[in-house]
This record gives sequence, structure tokens and C-alpha cells, in this order.
Amino acid sequence: MLPLELDKLSMNILVFQQNQKSAAKIAGIRKYGGNRFKIDVISIDDDLPPVIDDARQYLPKKIEADLVLDFLQHPDLSYDLAQICSEMGIPLVASGKKHHLAHVITPPT
Repeated sequence: MLPLELDKLSMNILVFQQNQKSAAKIAGIRKYGGNRFKIDVISIDDDLPPVIDDARQYLPKKIEADLVLDFLQHPDLSYDLAQICSEMGIPLVASGKKHHLAHVITPPT
């Protein structure tokens, strides 16, 4: 059991997903993270073209989170999200992606 003051800390996590593909992962964070995480989800469910010149039209202009999780499938959306997070200094976890930007963590899947 965590000390009382650590147990009360909460991290704001913002999850980006397409077509509800990360529902099981989000459920796992909620189940095993208890009240340590406040999770907001941005779901992009539009039919997207194969190439998006400026994916920022699908992404928020401002991100307020302690951590961003990228479960996006479209590579242009994912890359622009990584750029935004890097510029804002917000850590981003993008499993299996190949982004090489500051604050972006890309563990293998």
C-alpha cells in the first residue's frame, strides 16, 4: 500500500485513439490504476484520407495533460500529435511508432 500522500496524487492522462481501438487498454489503466489517474479520451472516428497534409485539424490546439498516450492508427495523426507534445514538453508514449522527438517515448510493441 502506498503512503497516504502518494495515494492521493493523480496524474492527468490524455489518450488519443481511433475507432475505439484502445478501449481495453483504457479499461486496464482505470482498473489497475485506481484513483491515481484521471483519464480523458479523444477519439477520432472520421473516415480519413490516406495522406493528411496537416493533421492538426483533427487534434486539439492545446493539450493539458501530464502524459499523453498515442493509440492512433493513422501515421500522419500520430506524427503531428508527437510534434505538438514535443513542442509543449508533454511526455508522449507511442508504442511501436518511430518518432524521434524530444519527450516522445516509443517502446516496442
